[in-house]
Amino acid sequence: MLPTAAILLVFLTYPLGLGVWLGFTDTKIGRAGEWIGMGNYSYLAGDSVVQLALFNTLFYTIVASILKFALGLWLALLLNKNLPFKTFFRAIVLLPWIVPTALSALAFWWIYDAQFSIVSWVLMKMGIIHEYIDFLGDPWLARMSTIIANVWRGVPFVAISLLAGLQTISPSLYEAAAIDGATPWQQFRYVTLPLLTPIIAVVMTFSVLFTFTDFQLIYVLTRGGPLNSTHLMATLSFQRAIPGGSLGEGAALATMMLPFLLAAIMFSYFGLQRRGWQQGGDK
Repeated sequence: MLPTAAILLVFLTYPLGLGVWLGFTDTKIGRAGEWIGMGNYSYLAGDSVVQLALFNTLFYTIVASILKFALGLWLALLLNKNLPFKTFFRAIVLLPWIVPTALSALAFWWIYDAQFSIVSWVLMKMGIIHEYIDFLGDPWLARMSTIIANVWRGVPFVAISLLAGLQTISPSLYEAAAIDGATPWQQFRYVTLPLLTPIIAVVMTFSVLFTFTDFQLIYVLTRGGPLNSTHLMATLSFQRAIPGGSLGEGAALATMMLPFLLAAIMFSYFGLQRRGWQQGGDK
């Protein structure tokens, strides 16, 4: 375990500790800072842009995670059936996850373009709209557009992970439920869902972590605009620290994300505890 512990210490523990330390200083790029205690946190707590970024992050995470779970579970249930070309469809489902985030973000940037959007072009040809939609120019449209892009990219991870969980459920359980007269919905509710709950806890924990700390997608698509309406905590932290030069503020913003990430990890922990109970463990 020593090599692994050394790698984690160098590449995880040290940067995390340094970030927490910088959050308590007024460090700027090119200038060593001094200890100011909770000064950065007091200032950021009253900053309207930070408050908006926190709202954006929570809204983005909650809506995207719910959509990814619903679509991922539906896809997993579909792919778990005996469909023709099942292996081919599984490979297709994985494509959005395989494509680099920056490339998929650029593709969505063109899809949402105010002048060349394929979505607006199709809707105009169908007579539904009469002018191109500025998807990334309106605050709420921009929020929903970034969520759609995130869902498109994140659904494969949820679907394939839940599919692996579904394949561990014995078919004999469904046969017994069918003999007892259970409908397909009752089989899903009383057989599939309880046995899949531990997998759901772990998968959704990772999904929430990936979504809450999303950076590349937002930075390539909108850079936090328009009017900071798509700034997440991660993108705002980067903007304050690197282009803005305030390393202390940026580090404090990043540190403020930790309680939310710890809450997601605890969600996974209790899910695993339930799995131990289901398997006959003490806890």
